[in-house]
Amino acid sequence: MSKWIWYQGDFEIYHSMKQNFDREERGGMWPAYWYTSGWNHNVVFSKVYELTEPQNFNLVFQGHGYVKITELATAKESKFPLDATINCPAGQVKIEISVGNLSGLPCIYVMGKKINSDSDWLVTNFIGDAISVGCSSMFVNKEQNPMVFEYQHELRQANKVEHVNGGTLFDFGHDITAQVIVQYERKFTPITLCYGESKTEALDVEACYLKHNINTPANDKFGQYDTKKLAFKTRLRAFRYLFLPNLDTNGVLQITADYQFVPFPQKGYFTSVDQQLNQIWQVADRTFRLCSGNFFIDGIKRDRWVWSGDAFQSYFINQYDFFDKEIVKRTILGLRGELEVKQHLNTIVDYSMYWIISIELYYQTFADKEFVRQTYPKMKALLDYCLAQTNNLGFILGRSGDWIYIDWADFDHAGALCAEQILLARALQSMIRVEKILGKATTETETRYQKLRANIDRYFWDADKQAYIDSYESGKRNVTRHANIFAILFGYTTEEQTKEIVTHVIQNSQVPQINTPYFKFWELEVLAQTGQFKNVLQQIKNYWGGMLENGATTFWEYFDPTEQGAAKYAMYGDKYGKSLCHAWGASPIYLIGRYLMGVEPTSPGYQTFKVTPQVELFQNVDCAFPLNEAGDSVQIKTTATTLAVLATKAGGTLIYQGKQIELPPNQQVTVTL
Repeated sequence: MSKWIWYQGDFEIYHSMKQNFDREERGGMWPAYWYTSGWNHNVVFSKVYELTEPQNFNLVFQGHGYVKITELATAKESKFPLDATINCPAGQVKIEISVGNLSGLPCIYVMGKKINSDSDWLVTNFIGDAISVGCSSMFVNKEQNPMVFEYQHELRQANKVEHVNGGTLFDFGHDITAQVIVQYERKFTPITLCYGESKTEALDVEACYLKHNINTPANDKFGQYDTKKLAFKTRLRAFRYLFLPNLDTNGVLQITADYQFVPFPQKGYFTSVDQQLNQIWQVADRTFRLCSGNFFIDGIKRDRWVWSGDAFQSYFINQYDFFDKEIVKRTILGLRGELEVKQHLNTIVDYSMYWIISIELYYQTFADKEFVRQTYPKMKALLDYCLAQTNNLGFILGRSGDWIYIDWADFDHAGALCAEQILLARALQSMIRVEKILGKATTETETRYQKLRANIDRYFWDADKQAYIDSYESGKRNVTRHANIFAILFGYTTEEQTKEIVTHVIQNSQVPQINTPYFKFWELEVLAQTGQFKNVLQQIKNYWGGMLENGATTFWEYFDPTEQGAAKYAMYGDKYGKSLCHAWGASPIYLIGRYLMGVEPTSPGYQTFKVTPQVELFQNVDCAFPLNEAGDSVQIKTTATTLAVLATKAGGTLIYQGKQIELPPNQQVTVTL
């Protein structure tokens, strides 16, 4: 079966550029403000065939070029244009297809009885040896164009329509990503569309983040007008509410949303007698799906960019929701770009290290050694780039133009930041593990790692405060939660240090609280790792339940329960800058699946796995979580008196009250509580 093929990684680089150039703000476009990798514009595809008889084949292609066939026995060469029916002689032949594309992705689709494009072809960009081509199970038809990522479409009408402030407000129930179709009754007349994730934003005609004044449809840069159908279709935007000021004077017949999405399957689910918790799961799932398409993006209204930190958390959530390997691969490759490193990912030092760690996580999840092997050169190049900016203690420092982020918090940034050093240690640890998987030498990496670990404790651990401080250079000895959370999360603390950090940092109200779901994710994971499952559940209900009480139908980028009124929608100095549908807001899916229900791989690709449910926290639970792409899953059900677990694959172990119980495939195991 034929597939579209391209240079390995180019599809992801090409589409990530399109994604990162898709941000709109108040009538203008805002391309990403970091270095953007380019894809190869001229490549050569090749494959050697042993043919017993002559074969014909044809191509579909993007770009232009030619086909060269070499008869290896005689070295005779023949060349053909790409759009010809090509006759290939019998014998051992090498087919080479050169394609150039100045404005897009050079790619081909080869069709013949025996000669077809597939993953066995090689490709070169004229630098180094030929490598395996890139391809995707999503692009297997000749009518497709790999330069266009295909979304499913669903026409939606507003859930509620009301007349407000002399105009009409359309409420679609929750955020969606859609093109708005304005159907006119008799003829086109000027109209204004005011978009909002909140009702407050949509009704703020002057300050709403996305507004579209449709005055001259024939020349409108943000939409198309069909003169025959009297319908105007806007560009893709994200919104829940749509306000049309002075609608009655405009002769609009109907407003329809063309909702566009990737139909990821429903593999993970959770229900219980706790209706608030059920709603938290459902809203988290909706949030995550809206932020998942070609790539995992941060949020659907404002940035719409591929950020490494947001994506890193999405990889964890994905495991317990729709377990899609291809979106993880696309996001990893799109973020990293070309081999040569010219800047940290998204300009953020910690985001580069998340990317390095993600390769180990990918292998642990999918056991795909070939992808790890292919990606290793880019992993090593990025780590080398990070190590080039370390000092004699092994601490990483920001270069000019670098962003030391970690989280939206007030850190003591004097000199080396502790949380950044702990992340670097974790990145080195991931490199060691990947090098061992690939059979490579690890001595140099291990030496760096051990030196860094020792210096982190020597310079940042404060015995008096019983915690890691932000900076040792300023003398302020400032303590924030972040470095301490990382230290426990990565297993870098002793048992005594862990107890001290939990007491003096995590449970200390004097240490500034975390208000982003981004780092709340890691904080709650630490609480779960230290056995505080009841606390984790209560914080999920308080924090994400608090967003629900504030009207959330998707989860936000940042939540502070003290913010009221319009102020709760502000961020970045913008009245409506806060994202109300943000990928990292979906973390309850991971926290419930991984810790409260206790589903965890114990070997790569869930070849073996364990289930350790905290049954005392729930009543009448019915949930399931995926174990692989093939559709295998583990289902967990509880009543007041029983725990029932059913896994559809071998390798599972149920752990309950210290006992280990084998989970035979497709056989329900029932335990009396």
